[in-house]
Amino acid sequence: MNNKTTNPSLQASLKSADTEEWIDLLFYRPIGYRWALFFRKLNVTPNTITIASIFLGVAAGILFYFNNLWINVVGMLLLIWANMYDSADGQLARMTGQKSELGRMLDGVSGDCWFISIYVAICLRLTPQWSIWIWILAAAAGICHSKQAAMADYYRNIHLFFLKGKSGSELDNSIQQWEIYRSLSWKKEFVRKLFLWFYSRYTYSQEQLSPRFQRFFALLRAQYGESIPTAVGQEFRLGSLPLMKYTNILSFNTRVVALFISICVNLPWLYFVFELTVLNGLLIYMIRKHEIWSNYLYQKLKNVA
Repeated sequence: MNNKTTNPSLQASLKSADTEEWIDLLFYRPIGYRWALFFRKLNVTPNTITIASIFLGVAAGILFYFNNLWINVVGMLLLIWANMYDSADGQLARMTGQKSELGRMLDGVSGDCWFISIYVAICLRLTPQWSIWIWILAAAAGICHSKQAAMADYYRNIHLFFLKGKSGSELDNSIQQWEIYRSLSWKKEFVRKLFLWFYSRYTYSQEQLSPRFQRFFALLRAQYGESIPTAVGQEFRLGSLPLMKYTNILSFNTRVVALFISICVNLPWLYFVFELTVLNGLLIYMIRKHEIWSNYLYQKLKNVA
């Protein structure tokens, strides 16, 4: 059957119902699906869509520099458009099987480019009133933002691993990533080696914030290798599923709602405060709950052994 004329379902383009946020399910995923079908007909690759999203997101950030609500609203619309494309690239990749390491690199960089642009634009906008202090506030918020997004991504991939197995997840191990990094040549594979230099550190930082999960996962792999029993996966999902709503809050939608509100009331600095207080509190709570559940499963698995 010709895969050009047979469209996969919207459901088939999703990672999993467990990890999708309601705003995404109602808005971004259906629209992203339509964009994915459109780009599929034009033979546009997922990586091309990701690059387009980077330009849209950076342009959105630049427009937040201006102290003009209408210009800011255009920036908001561009950021929403960028996120539609960010949804579409992954959906197209799952539809067509066009998954690649380069795609993962671009996908990871895209959101960072958007928010760097937003942070810089807001800081430049507020420097006349705040002087250097707005840059200090933004830097603190940016560091916290990176931790929040990293752990949200990590817990989603852990959940997908226990739900779908390795093929349905992007759960990686820093030791393995370092081994790949050391096997590459700077001269012949500069871009990939540079990516792995950053990615290995990124993965290691996720592992450092989840020590009890690492202990449980190591014991699980020692006992069962790659063939994790279905019952264990189902039990892990039981405790992990309630935390998926927090991973979504720490990702894009809630963050951007807070950004838009702060822009609309002409107090952009409130967005940084929101990240430092509300989102940091949620991050701490999420890590604590995940670690408690991981420790419970570790003790249970240890007793069985």
